[in-house]
Parts: sequence; structure tokens; C-alpha cells
Amino acid sequence: MTEFRRKLRYQQAQWRERNGHPIGSQPMNPKLGGPMRLVGSRLPLEYAVETGANFLTPAALEAARARVSIKEREQSFDRQGLWADLLSSAALSFNLFGDLAADLELADRAVHTWWPDAPGIVSDVRFLHSPGRLDVAYLGNLSSFDVAFVLDRGDGTKGILGLVTKYHEWTKPETPKPENLWRYLEVAERSGNFVPGATDAVSGRSNLWEPWLTHLLLLSMLQHPSGTWSWGRCVFLHPADNSDFAEACARYRGLLVDESTFSSLTIEALLAAEVLPASTGAAVRERYL
Repeated sequence: MTEFRRKLRYQQAQWRERNGHPIGSQPMNPKLGGPMRLVGSRLPLEYAVETGANFLTPAALEAARARVSIKEREQSFDRQGLWADLLSSAALSFNLFGDLAADLELADRAVHTWWPDAPGIVSDVRFLHSPGRLDVAYLGNLSSFDVAFVLDRGDGTKGILGLVTKYHEWTKPETPKPENLWRYLEVAERSGNFVPGATDAVSGRSNLWEPWLTHLLLLSMLQHPSGTWSWGRCVFLHPADNSDFAEACARYRGLLVDESTFSSLTIEALLAAEVLPASTGAAVRERYL
């Protein structure tokens, strides 16, 4: 529990109190008479689902409700946390980009402000999205993007900007599943994106596993036999003070020959472009930064 993470927990508890929301618990949905403890950075689950209090704008709440109403194949995400955990990075994604899901013209302006080289026109905004979980034609695991901007390139193919949003998380070391390693190495080799020996740094226990696997998901889309995806980029978003992910993304970029398919951006820089509605930007800054 770093000073940075303690600060964000306290910050979210203060935001909850300022806005008159009741305190949540661990577990988020406690059994009657069962053990529980109060957690200041959470909302009571039933209250959170009923009010949508974790979402800062009507468009963010609408996008969240629309997403939980559908089910992608083999999807896996923390529904309770999405509603009740004020530290949820998934909820932050809806709060940042919900307005864009409701207005594709605004989404197109925003994407081309943040990433001017992105080709095509934004035709869809998808949350908690994977093109095919457990599908070995992609990556064969449960990797997904928090937000995906789909771009229509006008030639029958699509571009994809796959975003991963991190807030209070740290880069916990993990080991990719050995039974999937052959596929990961195959995608990495076919891409030609990595310096010699780079995969040795990430195929064992490493705190770079998440950038690597999410980037590989993007690369697998570009390699898919359907030819649907002709351009793509994986982007990690994080607060400037989240030094764990800032350093991890910098080290991961050092493994790449070609950085055109992977980048990172601070949430502060994203907001500084001032392409989101002013009220949304102000609400995000006040709550999260």
C-alpha cells in the first residue's frame, strides 16, 4: 500500500462524503449477518446500482448500463466493482469516454486531437471489449480493452485504438500461462515489433506482463486471417503520479523496434487537450486528480 494508493483511497472517500453518498463495505455485497467491514472508497452495492452514483455524467451512466445489458463471449469483468468501487478503473473509463460513446462526431474530433495520425473516422466506441476471448485466432486468453475506438478507414477495413485505463493499480509481477505461451510468442514474432531477446524479458515472471499481453491482443487483431483490422494501437492511460505504470510503459517501449502500435498517455495530458465537454473534464479532475 504505497503513499500514492493511500492518497487515492482517501481522495475517493472524501469525494463520497462531499457528495452525500453512504459508505460501502468489504465484501461489496455482504450476506445478512455475515462478516463485513466498512470501506470509505466504496458505495453500498444496491445503492450504487440503483443510483449510478459511481458515474459522473448521464452519458457515462447510460454507457455503463448499455454495456452490462449485453454479454460478449466468455466475458469476465468485475460488475460489482464497476458500480460500487470508487477506485474502479473501469468506471473511470466510462467517466472519461461516456460522452464520446453518445456522440461519434465528438469522439472522432477527440481521437484525432489525441492521436492525429489515427486513420479513418470513428464509427463505434466499445467498453470492456475483446474481439474474441479464449479464441486462439486472436490471443486465446481473456485479455480485453477498457475502451476501444473503432475507425472506419473507407476501404472496407477498420482501425482500432485499444485503451487500457489504470488508476490506483500497481504493476504486480505475474507469469503468463505456460500453455498459452506458444501463441504469445507466435504473435510477437510475426509482428516484427520486438528487439532481439525482448520476449525473454516478458515471457517469465514480470511486471510487464499486462502491457505485453494487451499489446499482443492488438497485434493479433492486425494479424487476423479475416483482414478486418489494417491499423491499430494499444494505449495505456494512467495518472501522472502512478509511477508504477509510467515506468513500466517506458520500459516496455524499450523492448520495441517499432512503437507505432503501443503508447501511453497521462490522464492529465488527455484532459489538457480540452476536447471533452468542459463540465466532464472538470468533474473528472475534481474527483480523480
